Amino acid sequence: MELDEFLEVSLLLDYYKNLLSDKQKEYMLEHFEKDLSLSEIAKNHSVSRQAVYDNIRRGMKILREYERKIGFCQREREFMDSLEELRKDFTLTKLDEIKDRLES
Repeated sequence: MELDEFLEVSLLLDYYKNLLSDKQKEYMLEHFEKDLSLSEIAKNHSVSRQAVYDNIRRGMKILREYERKIGFCQREREFMDSLEELRKDFTLTKLDEIKDRLES
């Protein structure tokens, strides 16, 4: 797994982890936040490495689907970009434009 994908999934976990099954959430948190290998997770839970892999892959797919449908992460990124834009060059016109964008 590449760093970009790892970071993406870690971020999506922050937003949507409570929508996953208990097993998916637990395995994914151990892998992405505690940096445990699939083998370590499997050993800790007395399951096969393949079971851990399947649960994590399924969880990743679910997280991406939630983001596609709900879009919390994308909206926050857009909001932060807008704030940065205002910080660099504040005008009331820009503030109103950003406010309108966020309300739509």
